[in-house]
Amino acid sequence: MSESDPGFVAALEEAKAGFAEGGVPIGACLVSRDGSILGRGHNMRIQKGSATLHAEISALENTGRLPANAYEGATMYTSLSPCEMCSGACILYKVKRVVVGENKTFVGGEEHLRRKGIEVVVLENEECKALMARFIAEKPNVW
Repeated sequence: MSESDPGFVAALEEAKAGFAEGGVPIGACLVSRDGSILGRGHNMRIQKGSATLHAEISALENTGRLPANAYEGATMYTSLSPCEMCSGACILYKVKRVVVGENKTFVGGEEHLRRKGIEVVVLENEECKALMARFIAEKPNVW
């Protein structure tokens, strides 16, 4: 797993799109076990006034309804450590790996994912860290 993986590139693009829209710059991308992108999305809590539309949930929503076996063995790429809700969604859909851009700004349900047998890879991507730092500096009341 690396920063050049198409899934991570897509997640970072989504984070940047969210930032450009004035939202929380977190992006995600779900990639099937065969390497094809199933869906991608970004945090839309500010844009849609939503309590639950986090990046990973957005990616799942944009994936659409698929047979359960389409999710099994997939990888969820996310620019920031997934919260407990999004970690639970990964567990529910039998994702096998979660690749995290960075977890210095926030550490979510990584240990819970590991306890459930899901591989967690943290890239410590500098661009993800910088994007979150800029957002927090510019909009501390939102974060």
